Amino acid sequence: MSKKSLLWYIKQLRRPVFTSHELCSLSGKSASVVTQTLNFLTRQGVITKVYRGIWAEAGNEKLSPYTIIPFLLPRHRVYVSFISALHLHGIIGQIPQMITLASTAHTKTIHTKIATFSIHQLSPSFFDGFHWYQGTGSFLIAEPEKALIDSLYLSTRRKKQFGHFPELHFSKSFDFKKAKRWIKKILEYKIRTCVQKKYELTIMERGIKK
Repeated sequence: MSKKSLLWYIKQLRRPVFTSHELCSLSGKSASVVTQTLNFLTRQGVITKVYRGIWAEAGNEKLSPYTIIPFLLPRHRVYVSFISALHLHGIIGQIPQMITLASTAHTKTIHTKIATFSIHQLSPSFFDGFHWYQGTGSFLIAEPEKALIDSLYLSTRRKKQFGHFPELHFSKSFDFKKAKRWIKKILEYKIRTCVQKKYELTIMERGIKK
C-alpha cells in the first residue's frame, strides 16, 4: 500500500482521529499491512500514534484531548463527567489534571500521548443525563446537574473521590430541582441517602437555599 492511498482513506473520514480498525474496513487491507503503513507515516511525521489502535493527523487544528474520547472504549459508551464536566460548564474554575469520564466499564486510568483519562464506573441504571458537547457531535458530556450528582455518587464509593469541591459557581441556568431528580433515580437506597446528604451539605455550605 502506498503512502498516498492510505492518506486518501484517512481524509475520507473527515476528522483528526481515526483507528486502525476503521482503515482496515475502508481499505480492505489486512491489519498488519495497515499497521506497518501507519508506523511508516508516523516516522514521516504525517500522523501520530495516540493510543493502542488510535491515531491522529499531526498538526490538525481540530485535534484535542476530547476528540479522542469516543475511541477509548470501543465497546462502551463514555461521557465526560465529574470534575471535568463541571469545569467545562464553568462551575469549577480549576483545570483538572486528568479528564474524568463516566462509563459502565470497569474503573481505570488510560494514559495517551495527548492526555490522561480517568474512567469511573457507574451503574447502568444511572448512566444517563448526557448530550453532545455544544452540539458538535465530537464527544458526550454530562448535563451540569448530572455532573454534580455523578461526583457526589462517586464520593460514596471506597476511594471517596470528588466529595469536596474547592469552589462551585452555579449559573442562573443551573436547575437545582433537576439535580434532586437525579438523586431520586439512584436505585441503591444507602447510596441515594448518602448522596442526598452530601448534596444538601454542599448547597448549604454555599448559602444556597434550594
